[in-house]
Amino acid sequence: MTGAAILPLLPALARLRIEVFRDFPYLYDGSFDYEQRYLRTYVTAEDAAVIVAEDGDAVIGASTCLAMRAETPNIQQPFIAAGMDIANIFYFGESVLEKAYRGRGIGVAFFEQREAQARTTGHSLATFCAVQRPEDHKLRPAGHVPLDTFWHKRGYTKQPNLVCQMSWRDIGEPAETAKTLVFWTKTLA
Repeated sequence: MTGAAILPLLPALARLRIEVFRDFPYLYDGSFDYEQRYLRTYVTAEDAAVIVAEDGDAVIGASTCLAMRAETPNIQQPFIAAGMDIANIFYFGESVLEKAYRGRGIGVAFFEQREAQARTTGHSLATFCAVQRPEDHKLRPAGHVPLDTFWHKRGYTKQPNLVCQMSWRDIGEPAETAKTLVFWTKTLA
């Protein structure tokens, strides 16, 4: 979905982001109002899209993407500092999917659809970033497996020299703190 077609979905998308990002490694204690304001970026940004997964009338997953030139400076800066032309880069925001629907190929479809949007809009590099948490983080669940293998299978490469900072309030914490996120990239054919 693109443009104004996204507007009616904002409440469901906000709910999903809060629900999914509450889990490790994000531990995000988000607010519904902030989420709806944030998601409006995808309504107004040129070349942006939201891929939606539904079960009947229920939105059970979503994935976002937009041209890097429409992203915030903290997302753009690592690429600019590395001498890369952000006009060629397409940024994948989030993929959020209810737990009961994971492992069914929906995440793969999210990547395929976002890559198709990137190609359609003339971008040659796709990227996203993932939060880095210490191995000994107090809220790391036993047996936690990061998504690195899944991302490698999609053709993405971790770029340890491309990092950004984002701030949010972790669950159980009184205030926002800065987190380090590392980018992954894929050249699109």
